[in-house]
Amino acid sequence: MTSRTSPLLAMGLIAAAPLAGAQTAYQTPPAALQAIVDAPRPPQLKLSPKRNLAAMIATPALPSIAEVAQPELKLAGLRIHPRSYASSRFNFGSGLALLDIDTQKEVQIAGLPQNLRLAEMAWSPDQRYLAFTHLGKDDGVGKAAGMELWLVDVAARSAKKLLNQPLNTVMDKGFHWLPDNKGLLVQLKPAGNHVPPAGTGIPTGPATQDSAPGGAKQLRTYPDLLKNEADAKLFEHYVTVQLATVDLNGKAKLIGKPEQFSEVSISPDGKHLLTEVLERPYSYLVPANDFAKRVEVRALDGKVEHTVAKLPLQEGLPPGNDAVPTGVRHPSWRADAPATLVWAEAQDGGDPAQKAEIRDAVYMQAAPFNTAPRLLAKLGSRYAGIVWGRGDVALLNERWWKNRAAKQWKIAPDQAASAPELVWSGSSEDRYNDPGKPVTRPDAAGHARLVLGADNTILLAGAGATPEGERPFVDRFSLNTKKKERLFQSEAPYYENVLAVLNDDGSRLLSSRESPSERPNFYLRQLGAGSAAQLTALTHMPHPLPQLKDVQKEQIRYKRADGVDLTANLMLPPNYDVKRDGPLPLLMWAYPQEFKSASAASQTTGSPYKFNAVSYWGPAAFLAMGYAVLDNPSFPIVGKGDEEPNDTYLPQLVADAEAAVDEVVRRGVAERHRIAIGGHSYGAFMTANLLAHTRLFRAGIARSGAYNRTLTPFGFQAEDRPFWKAQSTYQTMSPFNNADKIKDALMLIHGEQDNNSGTFPIQSERMFQAVKGLGGTARLVMLPNESHAYRARESIMHMLYESNQWLDKYVKNAKP
Repeated sequence: MTSRTSPLLAMGLIAAAPLAGAQTAYQTPPAALQAIVDAPRPPQLKLSPKRNLAAMIATPALPSIAEVAQPELKLAGLRIHPRSYASSRFNFGSGLALLDIDTQKEVQIAGLPQNLRLAEMAWSPDQRYLAFTHLGKDDGVGKAAGMELWLVDVAARSAKKLLNQPLNTVMDKGFHWLPDNKGLLVQLKPAGNHVPPAGTGIPTGPATQDSAPGGAKQLRTYPDLLKNEADAKLFEHYVTVQLATVDLNGKAKLIGKPEQFSEVSISPDGKHLLTEVLERPYSYLVPANDFAKRVEVRALDGKVEHTVAKLPLQEGLPPGNDAVPTGVRHPSWRADAPATLVWAEAQDGGDPAQKAEIRDAVYMQAAPFNTAPRLLAKLGSRYAGIVWGRGDVALLNERWWKNRAAKQWKIAPDQAASAPELVWSGSSEDRYNDPGKPVTRPDAAGHARLVLGADNTILLAGAGATPEGERPFVDRFSLNTKKKERLFQSEAPYYENVLAVLNDDGSRLLSSRESPSERPNFYLRQLGAGSAAQLTALTHMPHPLPQLKDVQKEQIRYKRADGVDLTANLMLPPNYDVKRDGPLPLLMWAYPQEFKSASAASQTTGSPYKFNAVSYWGPAAFLAMGYAVLDNPSFPIVGKGDEEPNDTYLPQLVADAEAAVDEVVRRGVAERHRIAIGGHSYGAFMTANLLAHTRLFRAGIARSGAYNRTLTPFGFQAEDRPFWKAQSTYQTMSPFNNADKIKDALMLIHGEQDNNSGTFPIQSERMFQAVKGLGGTARLVMLPNESHAYRARESIMHMLYESNQWLDKYVKNAKP
């Protein structure tokens, strides 16, 4: 029987259907916003091993959409540039020079490739050479772009192409210096008839997956996964690498046969390779990092000397952010020994729900690997790495996410009878009491080692969070006496961040120094010298946007209704006076953060002395359009004791927003009917929730967010419970479920090729469809060829154009 639809019902269906979307051309925002996008960008500095030279890498303007739109493969969680056998990237260095730190002189390098596109760079351990990769030109017809290896002779100040055969940088940067400085270990694109498997477009059968009975697993929602056998064959092709060594004259020596190497590292003595090789079975559920793999030690001829582990495919872990795989985990070389492996193994099945006094054991095994591994430490939480010093001094870290507990131990790796000694214990979220990170320096083989002085002193560098803001510091700390001496701390009215300690006693520092009106520049600071000699400028970069030099910024403090202290950066346009000019339209931009204690949530973040940077990415760009901006206001979500933060997410989120709105209104810089809220990723999720559950804001801008938490059922952000254990929390937190309550204007912006776990483009598409279908005010902007962060100049310009139009329409000219 043929069914018929009545004319009236058919008319109803047509009326209910959304109007077709419009494909518009890229638009540009007003000139004031265009200038922010095109402002000069600062260079990167890469310090030399002896710490007296730095490589300066020029940062070019944003790439064009033509470059960003080049062909790209999405396989097993990787994004691959197929013509260059490289991981997709669009930011390259456009210039390379040397900076002499002692003389402050910049030295040019001859022989660099034309139209330099520098991808990665590394100093040789002895500092005589620089190696870098350059993405060669793709003519789009015959000659494909290749990742080329280049060498800079530092003394001669000249560069040359070292290899004609291109590298494969799909899973690694493609090269590593040998410890003897005589050459490099490289990962080559295999020679010969190495062409991608050609697909017919005709399926050979369905893709199938199986599940067997077992314990509960946590499976995050990953993008870009394999979908079928054709994908699997393409993946195999592009991750197949030929290892080789190449000397300084460009002579290459192959190591073994091509294999699917995901990681390769050289032992400090230069005689062994630690390799990880991916193996089938692959997965349609998890990315390449979780595929089965062989972990092996090889000689430099490629012969396998020792099998460290055969790790199975890992399709999910037990629930919880403290869950880890069983078996060998994080194998690496001990930096202060010729060839010794170190790794961790879970003692609780990798399951944080199991009761266990010992969670992780750390083992050590030296070449030739014919004796049993030696137990180095037993830990009550998860292994978090070792900073190596000498045989009698190393610092071992452990942490536990659930309660934010962290510990650091002094161990003597060569003294088996020596018991670990606790150096520090505290909360990883307690910024005020963070002791800082140990300072390291490269040794003769190029490996990072603790800077150790008399009385087993080490140097610690940290952010120096205080109630008045961050004040970066350097301390000298004795591991023997536990006494601490402050060597340096940033002082008002500047924010000075220590980038590197240049000598062993901590008296010579490389820093970045800025003030609200002075952009960051690099400085040499000599401690203990007279005031005239203490600080020397290494760079003199001018303000990138002189027209916005007089932007006003204040780090403000206020309280949430329950007494939690909050902070924010209040930014105001140049020459604005609240008494003379009255309130402005205001854009608030935030990102919620989970805490386990109210005291940690109340801690001040940022610094009032940082440069008043105006970037195209954040909200500050709209200062140029006459808006006030509340940037990075605290939006803490606190779970005390055994409480989970997200169980009270909404009331705390609303309380955070109410406190921020009340404060800017109290100050007279804003009025309640002309405030917008915005954010990116988890901040976009926040934005939609605030529009659904308050009328505090006239409009929202939500970029690259997720709005339906049932589509991320195995956890999101810091939430480690699966949907089935916290259904009420997932449902309550999802703004999609409350789309009917959104009465103010919501703009959704999303990259069509979002590569972030959980923020699939369908999240914005379905959220828009819900608001539109329910009669709300919304706009959806899908940016072609863009990922979670937007890269093309045209995309950034259009994002600002859309945002400016939205704010002008619904905020700037809003009526009470």
